[in-house]
Amino acid sequence: MRAAMAAAEVGDDTLGDDPTVIRLERMLADAFGFTGALFLPSGVMANQLALRLLVPPGQELLADAGAHFLLYEDGGVAWHGGILTRTTVSDDGLIDPEVLARMIRPATAYGSGTRAVAVENTHNAAGGVVYPLAALREIRRITREAGVAVHCDGARLWNAHVASGVSFEAYGACFDTLSLCVSKGLGAPAGTVLLLDADRLEEARVMRHRMGGSMRQTGILAAAAIYAFEHNIGRMAEDHSNAALIAGLLRDSGLEVREPQTNLVFVEVPDAAKVQELCATAGVRVSVMGPRTVRLVAHLDVDKQQCERAALTVAKAVAQLATSS
Repeated sequence: MRAAMAAAEVGDDTLGDDPTVIRLERMLADAFGFTGALFLPSGVMANQLALRLLVPPGQELLADAGAHFLLYEDGGVAWHGGILTRTTVSDDGLIDPEVLARMIRPATAYGSGTRAVAVENTHNAAGGVVYPLAALREIRRITREAGVAVHCDGARLWNAHVASGVSFEAYGACFDTLSLCVSKGLGAPAGTVLLLDADRLEEARVMRHRMGGSMRQTGILAAAAIYAFEHNIGRMAEDHSNAALIAGLLRDSGLEVREPQTNLVFVEVPDAAKVQELCATAGVRVSVMGPRTVRLVAHLDVDKQQCERAALTVAKAVAQLATSS
């Protein structure tokens, strides 16, 4: 990947003439059946830009209460876009199509109307849950009949594809906009590609510049993303296997673990912050997802032995807390 970056042909992406960026955008647009694509510095910017394209200020966006753009993007849709949100609540982070159909409402002279629905696949806060294709298609049917757009935060859509076998094109047909992170499971250093209709591309470029996201010789980063797309998707099955290994070891240690569908493992512990601190001291990084929940992520930079070590480190930290209490 670094060799590909060093050899990348570059131009000026702010002017729209970086050949490697153009190649990356075309590759992903074609793979998912979109007519337009835009390379952006981050997934947060991609989500914010897409939602602002779809929902005018003061209008409504529907999403799951645990959506990434609501929990981890600093209230950006309200701060930047003046967008009103309403949410559904579920144990698995997935929007029930029947509930969604009842929530969609038209705009009136006195009330905001629903303009878009946002889904997340896989769903981070729910533990890497994969959206069933049938549910996505039903959401697409309901929204199309209502004249409502659908955005997908697809930061981990690669994992959903590997776990479910659903094609890129089948996923793409369910959405009006789709953000694809290349720096998570794919392992590139930075960037997200936003897929959208080509008719919105010029507006998206202007908005990217306004948000400070235009870059110059971006082909260096795009070359890494191309390499990752061509080489690192199939190997994600190894990450899913390692996540299952972690979950099994934690469960054998007596801990409550959500059965992973992909590469994320959520485990319940007595005190998440203290477990994180003890694990960090032992050289293992885990994320705090709640007062009693920590997350472990299997990825291409950790092998089976390191995953085993991580699981045993968490179990040891929990045991240490029990002894000291």
